[in-house]
Amino acid sequence: MTTPNTVVNVGADLLADAVAEQAVPVTRVDWRPPMVGTEADLADVAADPRRRTANEQALAAMLDVTATLVDVAPASEVLGLQRGEFLHAGPPITWERASGPMRGALMGAAAFEGLVDDPEDAVALFESGANVSLEPCHHRSAVGPMAGITTPGMWVWVLEDQASGRRTYCTLNEGLGKVLRYGAYAPDVIERLHWLADVLAPLLQKAVRAAGPVDITGILTQMLQMGDEAHNRNRAGTLMTLRDLAPAMVTSGFDAPDVAQAMRFIGGNDHFFLNLAMPACKLALDAARNIDGSTMVVAMARNGTDFGIQVAGTGDEWFTGPSQQVDGLYFGDYGPDDANPDIGDSAITETAGIGGFAMATAPAIVRFVGGSVPDALNTTRRMHEITLGENPRWSVPVLEFQGTPTGIDVTKVCRTGILPQINTGMAGKLAGVGQVGAGLVTPPAEIFPKALARLAELAVSRTPS
Repeated sequence: MTTPNTVVNVGADLLADAVAEQAVPVTRVDWRPPMVGTEADLADVAADPRRRTANEQALAAMLDVTATLVDVAPASEVLGLQRGEFLHAGPPITWERASGPMRGALMGAAAFEGLVDDPEDAVALFESGANVSLEPCHHRSAVGPMAGITTPGMWVWVLEDQASGRRTYCTLNEGLGKVLRYGAYAPDVIERLHWLADVLAPLLQKAVRAAGPVDITGILTQMLQMGDEAHNRNRAGTLMTLRDLAPAMVTSGFDAPDVAQAMRFIGGNDHFFLNLAMPACKLALDAARNIDGSTMVVAMARNGTDFGIQVAGTGDEWFTGPSQQVDGLYFGDYGPDDANPDIGDSAITETAGIGGFAMATAPAIVRFVGGSVPDALNTTRRMHEITLGENPRWSVPVLEFQGTPTGIDVTKVCRTGILPQINTGMAGKLAGVGQVGAGLVTPPAEIFPKALARLAELAVSRTPS
């Protein structure tokens, strides 16, 4: 019997290991069966003649966007929010189904807006539904971390793709711990929100307008090579932004103590840049929306109860499942029983190919979210299996400057069973607690077959009879 020159092994490594021990070269193909029940839909979507071109168009449109910071302004002005209107993270949710941190953030925001004197009084306000409304941030071209609550009196970053004129928005970052976005609403939380709106935001507005557009996409490119992954590690991005705005802040004419306090706050808040990274990612992904036949995911978002995705080829439809419990590291005496399921719009970073998808470029992140350095490297490699391409702007030095895996493909997720990896903070499950830790999580598996079924339905409906 002739010994083969090479062997190709598909699936389990048992045979491959045995052959390799006999000094025969083995090519290993990491094959997995598709998600149960998706075979017919995968076939229908694969047969759609528009799919390849549509996905190429979606990925190219996303990669062509350059996000620039052009302004800081009240949400009432740029988002059209009226008194009693609240934006929140994730897919649509009602007060009745809202999680503890979502309720806590809404209660604190109601007090900040002057709708109630005591945050506890807001419970009756939201239960009645009188003169208040809830709407996803994504529905107004905005994103919000964790609970994501945005109200008329809050100020937002304004990012623009100057080639198209499209804009996206996000509130200012409050820092970590007991803050509104994690569901805290103590007096110091409300006091900080007023300082952000009354002092920091107007100062930043004047600085941004004086400094001119700031290339946020360019900062993302640099920070990924400096140890940040732009979701839970933003230290380099925060300091580069402060570097760009500091001269204009100093010469703004604001009182020196206010300028000094603002600069200390930004410099001491490593997550400050997250609220710029998120709208930059949304701005890029929004360019890929509404492309018939595309199977690329353009949003992943969580409200603490539901996890939802939107897909380029299915319009604004949400495909939802239950938010998952985060696995990670806890602060102080907190443990798994204290944590709420996954929450926030910040998974827009992973949707764009950074955050959990770029953990290989920020191995130090494992000290915050758990895992090991090899885990971080392997995560980035694995995400290439479910994406349409890579982003040449956002490269990973330790992987020979390979671009980050970009453009989550619904069909690849269903075909391989590999779920997108997200790193995230953890909010306490009770209203008012705040942050209890940080860790790793994936979406509920069932949402991708739901999206695939809708894509298959659209593909079949457009097939000539």
